[in-house]
Amino acid sequence: MPAVPSAAYRVAILSLLLGLLAPQLGWAQVRYLLSGTVRGTDGAALPGATVAVPALGLGTATDEEGRYRLDLPAGPQDVTVSFVGYQPQTFRVNLRRPQQRDLALAPDANELTEVVVQGQQTLEEKLTTTQMGVERLTIREAKLLPALFGEVDILKTLQLKPGVQSGGEGSSGLFVRGGSSDQNLVLLDNALVYNPNHLFGLFSVFNSDAVQSVDLYKSGFPAQFGGRLSSVIDVKMREGSREKLTVTGGIGLIASRLSVEGPINKGNQGSAPAKGSFLVSGRRTYFDVFTRALNQANANDETWRPIPDYYFHDLNAKANYTLGEKDQVFATGYLGRDVFGFNSFGNLQADFSWGNTLGTLRWQHTFSPRLTANTQVGVTSYRYSLGSQVDVASFGLTSTIRDLNARVDFDYALDSAHQVRFGGSVTHHTFGVGRLQVETDDNSLNIDDNISYPAVEAGLYASDNWKVSDKLQAELGLRLSGFSSGGRAYGGLEPRLAARYALTPTLSVKANYALMYQYAHLVSNTGASLPTDIWYPTRLSVKPQRSQQVSTGVSWLLFGGKFLLTDEVYYKWAANQIDFRDGAQIFANPNLDQEFLFGRGWSYGNELYLEKKEGKTTGWIGYTLAWAWRRFPPQRGTTGINDGRDYYPSYDRRHNLNVVLLHQLNTRLSLTASFVYTSSAPTTLPAGRFPLQNVPGGDILAVPVYPDRNTYRLIPYHRLDLGVVWKLRPVRFGTERDLTFSVYNAYDRRNAYFVYFEVLRNPTTDLIDGFRAQQVSLFPIIPSVTYNFKF
Repeated sequence: MPAVPSAAYRVAILSLLLGLLAPQLGWAQVRYLLSGTVRGTDGAALPGATVAVPALGLGTATDEEGRYRLDLPAGPQDVTVSFVGYQPQTFRVNLRRPQQRDLALAPDANELTEVVVQGQQTLEEKLTTTQMGVERLTIREAKLLPALFGEVDILKTLQLKPGVQSGGEGSSGLFVRGGSSDQNLVLLDNALVYNPNHLFGLFSVFNSDAVQSVDLYKSGFPAQFGGRLSSVIDVKMREGSREKLTVTGGIGLIASRLSVEGPINKGNQGSAPAKGSFLVSGRRTYFDVFTRALNQANANDETWRPIPDYYFHDLNAKANYTLGEKDQVFATGYLGRDVFGFNSFGNLQADFSWGNTLGTLRWQHTFSPRLTANTQVGVTSYRYSLGSQVDVASFGLTSTIRDLNARVDFDYALDSAHQVRFGGSVTHHTFGVGRLQVETDDNSLNIDDNISYPAVEAGLYASDNWKVSDKLQAELGLRLSGFSSGGRAYGGLEPRLAARYALTPTLSVKANYALMYQYAHLVSNTGASLPTDIWYPTRLSVKPQRSQQVSTGVSWLLFGGKFLLTDEVYYKWAANQIDFRDGAQIFANPNLDQEFLFGRGWSYGNELYLEKKEGKTTGWIGYTLAWAWRRFPPQRGTTGINDGRDYYPSYDRRHNLNVVLLHQLNTRLSLTASFVYTSSAPTTLPAGRFPLQNVPGGDILAVPVYPDRNTYRLIPYHRLDLGVVWKLRPVRFGTERDLTFSVYNAYDRRNAYFVYFEVLRNPTTDLIDGFRAQQVSLFPIIPSVTYNFKF
């Protein structure tokens, strides 16, 4: 008698027959959700890891917490998980119900993560996403590139991308698609950073050892972001290792870094995972160590001119802890300060300090494999203080901005075609526009004026990433924002739209539209971003800034997917732009809004980008052709700016070319190079001078005569940087060491920092014959070396 097939065998045969017949009979295919997290073996989340089922052509990327969700047909499926620098894994799952699989990937043994440029997205993912104008970097990319004084700066790396201009020689400021520097929304773990610069813009506040990744959005902004017009710079801190205690650091020419990370509540059960982890990272420069020693050594020399003391420091901290299967908490903190001091050994002392402080606490709760919520509260502040002591009098000027924030974000995987996000936030601002303090030793003069404005900002949003078909995908979003201050309330709807259509498997067409409001304004009477610039709220006669941007382009995979070529064109127009009237009184002015002028701006351009991410030679080439314009008509009893005529802002650049190359010689040695060319920057110079006094050898007394603003241009800017990363052999198992050599401005190009005028005198009469423009250059060729270690 033949054997009766087992129940499991009969179910398998029946499932196979139903799978074959269902499409023919018009039956809906049964699908189940596969979800989970992808982490490294040290417990750190791996955002951007790829989870795919190659046989079905389905896949997704993990989010910022390392989570993934895939709706798959019922039955056995082979799933592949991969992430750059880690060994891929393939596992089989038999879907008969929703399942959760958490995975831990081991680092790649050949350590190519340090010599191959890879961001969070593969080229294929960049092709298939609806987003345009998005640049995603990991800190590994920034650490490979040559850097000024050897200090790795992830914001300077973003300046090498198309559509992004720097604020000038050595500056880490960003001017994106014709927008000003204050129109960038800079976030650290979802907390706002008001001033992301150290040393007047030469370095950013982001310590490379504490950063996991950064996303730059230039267009098509997701609906959860608001409050700025030009870009979103979303920086994520690393989570500490859940596997073991690790120390990482570096010693450079001007600064040193040290980080400590490790598990929390790991227990003594062998391979049992830790409940959480922590990371503490610090950085400090040591300019002041040398300047103080020089000043003290020459304290008795009357001819010695004291050198100002300067230093900056950062402290980053992050911790996470798993409360249970559905709950996890995260805490993030940052403290950064710049300190500048001057002592003339006589009757003059001056101190100037500025910096950011922030802290957040986030609770993540998983209601189901499809629905997750993140609730966060936080505080952030920025403060600068300027003080001086002259004889018997002291002077002090401070400005602050302080925020208390709460937000909640929901992530809902409705089905395989819809990924829904919705949430809201509320922020209480306190704008300390200025506090002036003047006091004498005998109390004959005592002034203490403090100008402060409270405000409330709120927003609600919802978005749906909708896969309409295999070829068409769209992200539809809507944000409602509002702001209240000074008895006035403002608000508006901010629609967001991004769409992609696949013409072929290797060619996609994309389009974006976004409307943005900005309620906090950085006002400055200089062309550069300085710590003394003032944040001012929307109130009374100051309306919110508003911009709209449309962009479209193509993305094309070339040569079997080894290269990605993108071509994007954009047009952006903005209303209620702010500038100062001539002769404005800025400091400690209770009616500062009366000093403002209001106008409009617009910009447009074309960005070409060719990128290669795999192989021994990697890198990118970016070219931008762009125009930026401003117009401030006559108003408030003034002639406006340039009598209301159109003009170029100081950050307008017609041409911008960036070339970045990285070549891996072997697993221990790699070469890097970057070249930057930027056409001339607009500037304002006097067309002549009207002399009021001209005597032999006498003081200069001449009134400069200025033409329209920004009618002149500096010489074009170009620079070549070279670098070598040499991985040293470990002194013991588990240690890592490397030497990073950099040459900034390798061919010693003298780029213009600013222009001043030299007095020309007649050698016979000693009278003033005229004036000659002289260029000041900031950085010559600068070699540097940094020693990095990890154990």
